[in-house]
Amino acid sequence: MNSANPRLRLSSPTDILAAVPFLIGFHPELSLVVIGFVGSAVRVSTRWDLPAEPGGLDGLIPLLRREQVTVVILIGYGPGPLVTAGVDQATRLLRAEGIEITESLRASEGRYWSYVCQRVACCPPEGVAYDPKASPLAAEAVVHGLVALPSRRSLERSVAPCQGLSRASMNRATDRALAATRTALTKGRPADLVADGIARVRTAIDTYIAGARLTDDEAARLGLDLAIIRVRDEAWTLIDDHAAHLALWRDLTQRLTPRHVAPAASLLAATAWRSGDCALATLALDRALAADPRYTMAALLSRAIRNLLPPNVLRERMPTPEDLDREMGTPTRKWLTPLLTLLDEPSALAS
Repeated sequence: MNSANPRLRLSSPTDILAAVPFLIGFHPELSLVVIGFVGSAVRVSTRWDLPAEPGGLDGLIPLLRREQVTVVILIGYGPGPLVTAGVDQATRLLRAEGIEITESLRASEGRYWSYVCQRVACCPPEGVAYDPKASPLAAEAVVHGLVALPSRRSLERSVAPCQGLSRASMNRATDRALAATRTALTKGRPADLVADGIARVRTAIDTYIAGARLTDDEAARLGLDLAIIRVRDEAWTLIDDHAAHLALWRDLTQRLTPRHVAPAASLLAATAWRSGDCALATLALDRALAADPRYTMAALLSRAIRNLLPPNVLRERMPTPEDLDREMGTPTRKWLTPLLTLLDEPSALAS
């Protein structure tokens, strides 16, 4: 689900088909995409796998109702019988709810067919050839900061752990970070480690806002800092719509040693969900829960996305850093328990 509200002008089937990959983050296959509008603005775009199982689209109406959608466009990707069955199921639900369907399309192998238009002159039985790249809407989407990866597989690779020389370099950096953190624990109070971690979070955000990137040593140390809940929550409260947050947490999700990745991957999920990119958020949560199946933040976000909740449900309840200080009080040794668990693990080079 994408709850972002880009003002893309979808005035023709070609424009619609050009917009879909940017609205959901990748070029879909065997999918049903629903774009919901309030007035002329896109309020929500959501993708469902095809074939649609009986009752598989039951979550669609509560989602559109909550987003106050009154008009939708349907687009199915794949062979005729498969798409038609999914479109028919969605159409019945939408009509029963009184939601208007202004266009309903099937796209496959560079051609489209309309379920709404019956005029042979503009919608012939053999379909209409289209080139989404030729639509000016693609350039407009890029201006809005939207990205369309070639496939869902490409999206998966964008959060996969780095390999080869990059992995070896990060493993060495992780071992150095573990040693530095053990030294800091012997010399500093819990409050010092928390304060240093928070400072590194803020510095990292500024680094990516400036268009730069953390070194391996900086990334590995921040990965350890994020094991402390107060430090991770500082990062969570600071997430906004700036693309730098997405770049930072995606980068750390790829680079951190897999057993250290749950906090960064959860922060990537929170950032992606806030921007409306539920596909990326879900993949990030898969990484987090694979690293730590009991990681609370990942489980919380996973339930929210699974229930099709809008991101403002949590955003409006997020505390400020000052609220966190008041609610959590003075750091104690207990705060460091998740970090101490990581420090007791074997060398990253043994992974």
